Amino acid sequence: MHARQLFPAQASFQAIVTTDPSRFAEACPTPCMGAKGKDLIQRLGIAGQARRHGAYIVDQGISFNLWAPTARSVELLEVGRPPQRMVGDDDGWYQLLSPTAHVGTRYQFRIDQDLIVPDPASFFQPDDVGAPSEVIDTSGLRDATLYPGRPWADAVIYELHVGTFSEEGTYAGVEKRLPHLRDLGITAIELMPINDVPGRHNWGYDGVLLNAPNARYGRPQDLKRLLRAAHDLDIMVYLDVVYNHFGPQLNYLHSYAENFFNKRHSTGWGPAVNLEGRDGAFVREFLIENALMWLRDYGFDGLRFDAVHALKDDSERHFLVELAETIRHELPGRRVHLMLENEANQAHLLDRVDGAPRYYDAQWGDDFHNALHVLLTGEEEGYYRAFADKPLEHLARSLTEGFAYQGEIFALHNEPRGEPSAHLPPDATIFFAQNHDQIGNRGLGERLSKLVSPEKLCQAMALVLLNPHIPMLFMGEEAAVETPFLFFADWTGQAAELTREGRRKEFSHFKAFSTPEMRARIPDPCDETTFQASKLDWNSIDHSPGSAKFRTLTTQLLKIRHDKIVPLIKQGFVSARRELLGQDSGSGGVDVRWQTERGDILQIVANFGDHQLPMPDLVAGDCLWRGVPAESGALLPGDITVQLGQL
Repeated sequence: MHARQLFPAQASFQAIVTTDPSRFAEACPTPCMGAKGKDLIQRLGIAGQARRHGAYIVDQGISFNLWAPTARSVELLEVGRPPQRMVGDDDGWYQLLSPTAHVGTRYQFRIDQDLIVPDPASFFQPDDVGAPSEVIDTSGLRDATLYPGRPWADAVIYELHVGTFSEEGTYAGVEKRLPHLRDLGITAIELMPINDVPGRHNWGYDGVLLNAPNARYGRPQDLKRLLRAAHDLDIMVYLDVVYNHFGPQLNYLHSYAENFFNKRHSTGWGPAVNLEGRDGAFVREFLIENALMWLRDYGFDGLRFDAVHALKDDSERHFLVELAETIRHELPGRRVHLMLENEANQAHLLDRVDGAPRYYDAQWGDDFHNALHVLLTGEEEGYYRAFADKPLEHLARSLTEGFAYQGEIFALHNEPRGEPSAHLPPDATIFFAQNHDQIGNRGLGERLSKLVSPEKLCQAMALVLLNPHIPMLFMGEEAAVETPFLFFADWTGQAAELTREGRRKEFSHFKAFSTPEMRARIPDPCDETTFQASKLDWNSIDHSPGSAKFRTLTTQLLKIRHDKIVPLIKQGFVSARRELLGQDSGSGGVDVRWQTERGDILQIVANFGDHQLPMPDLVAGDCLWRGVPAESGALLPGDITVQLGQL
């Protein structure tokens, strides 16, 4: 971004600042400036360029910027050149205009003549997090002709981890398999976080440099090539971003920008990211610029915001509101889909105005998943305990109202959780039977294919893909793969030991890991073999009969969804009702119906119990799917039937 056009007097003032900022600062330090001078410095920065996080191309070279409010001094270390002192202002911004720097220049900052750090707003780290940053022009990645995207109702999301999705573990490895996903009926892929993290492999949620795509997966141009290839196949690309904390290793922000964090608020990762007050405004700007970079420069079609309940903000205008409003204002006319992970079940963030999302399109439906998992597996430990009392009711309420908890006491926290959500359309929640968390946060990383029968697996797939909420699959789920997805990171030393022991301690209260010998079975997160074991086995996916059978099922279900369910979502649903089947609140079945404005009725009936149930009255019309062929009128265990009719 270039500085705004200046009046002649201001232009000469800027010329002095830009030509020799350090001499100007010594001759006329900020306290002795007049009001106009202070205002100009505040708007333009000491070096005469607009203050922005990161390194940016300007007419005279590269403008380097660092917000380091608790540093005493900052130097730019441009590779191959002597250190250059950067001049700071009263807000803690340090800036320097380098006429010798250019795209491709490597650089670092030296804090207080001692600590050498990368740019926290680095756009690329070719040699990992602790090495020099590289100047990248992300605006050069923008498309001359924008991909129009797809309506939200079309979304069938496929979540994947770039490093384990393919044998290559790269963006190119994902690109190679896009036709496979297109042929299944997938309309959107969602990449787990790709922001740079220390080491060779990581889930991505320990990000340190949020703007820098992980070099292990390829260069920024390779990422852009993946998006263009997906768009050529009419597949949208979403990205999971993490704003609620920074990773523990090689995160230097505490050393020079203590104000980046707010000690008044705490999270499970330590002090919360600071979103309040004057300093919080700079942090908010940093995070919003990050979101806009992914959407505008790389061309992502949407973002999933991780664990937003941990974004602590008492400001009059909450950060989540500012974030959504800014994105939608800055990208008018774009189909940009914004998704939340939010344990707080805040329905107001999903409200619609004239049928369009006011802030966010949808939230991950963890309530649906947890209730379904209890019904399928019988597991009741950990967070499943809050759904074990009446899983059928929790599932049915999620199907008809989005959230199971809408202000009721949540057993795990012993306090109210959630807001009323019955007014929201079904597409305001994203439903899934598996995802990276629900698999990887298990001690042994087992998928449902290792936990339940093939019949139950098929029933779960039909329920996820044929209900009117937005469906999501986790990589390999379409083929019922049995390869685990484990928790892994590439820590060393004390961090590795703490992670290893913390992981085993976390599971000590589970029956399956109640003894030290049992806990020793939990794979070491920092062992290379744990990462390798999590890679999809494409030879099996491509050639095994079991995989082929399940892929055929997935394709059939997604064809039905495209032809029959999506048009109903676009019509709009006006009501939903539910009925529990059977006498046991912990088992049995559900009969759920949704009605559109035109009077179309979608009905799903499913039996999750061990005994057959009387078949309820079915709406007159077409049978879209029947899970278990039955000669009698009974609803057999594991059965699911989907009907489409009219009033």
